[in-house]
Amino acid sequence: MSAEWLSRAAAYYLERYSSSAETLRRVLWRKVQRRAAARGEDAEGFRHLVEATVARFVELQLVDDRRFAEGWLAGQSRRGTSRRMASLRLSQKGVDRDLVEDLMPAGEAADEAERASAHAYARRRRLGPHRLREREERRDRDIAAMMRAGFSFQDSRAAIDGDGGPGSLPG
Repeated sequence: MSAEWLSRAAAYYLERYSSSAETLRRVLWRKVQRRAAARGEDAEGFRHLVEATVARFVELQLVDDRRFAEGWLAGQSRRGTSRRMASLRLSQKGVDRDLVEDLMPAGEAADEAERASAHAYARRRRLGPHRLREREERRDRDIAAMMRAGFSFQDSRAAIDGDGGPGSLPG
């Protein structure tokens, strides 16, 4: 196993996926472990290669946690993911919590973005006004599903009881 092999593996991965530094580190470490096991070698001896490769890619700005988190958050917002759930998932991907908090909208913009995400989630899951039948019978379950997805009760209720658009929200 060489630094060149690991760099090629990292470059190939980054061609296909956007990644945080920690995610790249995990992917490369799994590759090293598999290859070391196949060769009967100790993977721990190659940990420094993984760290050096990740550091090199960060230095070359091929891996940038801020850029990754900005793009990922924008996609999740369009998809209808709550701020709470998006923050949790980014933390799981190894993005620093302070960076995540900096990137999250604040104040009135945050509230409006969360309402729009709630409506997008309801539309995607066909909850509330997007349900074809049994709308009233399923109301409480729909609100509960939205709350499990990380939305507040107020945003969940507004998305389920509204007419389906973010402009129709009360107050």
